Amino acid sequence: MQFAFTEEQNELRKMVREFATVELAPHVLVWDEAQEFPLDAVKKAARLGLLGVIFPEEYGGAGMGYIEYSIVIEELARVDPSFALIVAAHNSLCTNHLYVAGSEEQKRRYLPKLVTGEWIGCWSLTEPEAGSDAGGTRTLAARTEAGWVLNGAKTFTTNAHYADVCVAMALTDQASRSHGISAFVIERGTPGYRLGKKENKLGMRSSATGEVVLENCTLGVGQLLGEEGEGFVDSLRILDGGRISIAALSVGIAQGAYEASLKYAKQRKQFGKFISEFQAIQHKLADMATQIEAARLLTLQAAWLKDEGKTVTRQSAMAKLFASEIAVEVCGEALQVHGGYGFIKDYPVEKFYRDVKLMTIGEGTSEIQRMVIARQLLKS
Repeated sequence: MQFAFTEEQNELRKMVREFATVELAPHVLVWDEAQEFPLDAVKKAARLGLLGVIFPEEYGGAGMGYIEYSIVIEELARVDPSFALIVAAHNSLCTNHLYVAGSEEQKRRYLPKLVTGEWIGCWSLTEPEAGSDAGGTRTLAARTEAGWVLNGAKTFTTNAHYADVCVAMALTDQASRSHGISAFVIERGTPGYRLGKKENKLGMRSSATGEVVLENCTLGVGQLLGEEGEGFVDSLRILDGGRISIAALSVGIAQGAYEASLKYAKQRKQFGKFISEFQAIQHKLADMATQIEAARLLTLQAAWLKDEGKTVTRQSAMAKLFASEIAVEVCGEALQVHGGYGFIKDYPVEKFYRDVKLMTIGEGTSEIQRMVIARQLLKS
């Protein structure tokens, strides 16, 4: 058992940190205030291979694993969680569903464009009446002689308004509930596919979240993704990997908030002393650092198991649950260390504090993670 990163992994971290410092840090507040999708920066990230981290080189990807992917997401989130979310949704949801469930023809058609950033992807599972209960999907897919016609609406779709391709779930057999859900790949411009409301959010504001509306959306036979009726089952497999990215994103947010607090504590004076000299502040910093390290190790364990080809349902849920809840706690303590200054936008912890709450909600709430973990434990 080894706990050291390879030289290549350390170089990757250095490269992503430099990218985040130069290309993201100067613009984070502006993007957040304007709810501006950082398209130019996304394209620059693509040129570094960050939109195809976990995909083979034969499709144009970087050919790396989930450990490297965790490093990438953590380093991006340490500076701008919104940007990390854009990259995570593109990689481990949309593109990965195509990679895991797609035919070779579909992989050859879509993956090279997605992993190089020529196209941006989104993934639509959630509906207004089907959130945590994804098996309650109401979007219908009716078979036709030429393929399929889809009708329904999806919500909370990350990257929706900037995506060139969408992977969406729809019912092909209403009687079979979750085993009657199929996945479809839909290109922007397809008749009957349109974008609805773009959400005005508390945090993650430069990451566009919105509705996908399907009104007699006409698809060919070749746009069914995976086996008919297996879309929900495949989605659960995709979420196993996606939760690793959310855990890494949580670690990155917590790390960014902790580093900001450490720096502030060494500069801020009260009662004639730097506040870092007070035991109460020292204990906060010590707890924050310890919690972050524990969350990072859980995340890397899940990533390592994923790279080894193991089933990671329990480990990814544990990592996501622990890392997200610890990140919320760390950001709260970071704001407390800053006092009143933590409540204003001149200091980064204000944004970390707003952004972090999504981590306990997206890709399965904390309550859902506990259900997943308990079911896995009771199987043994």
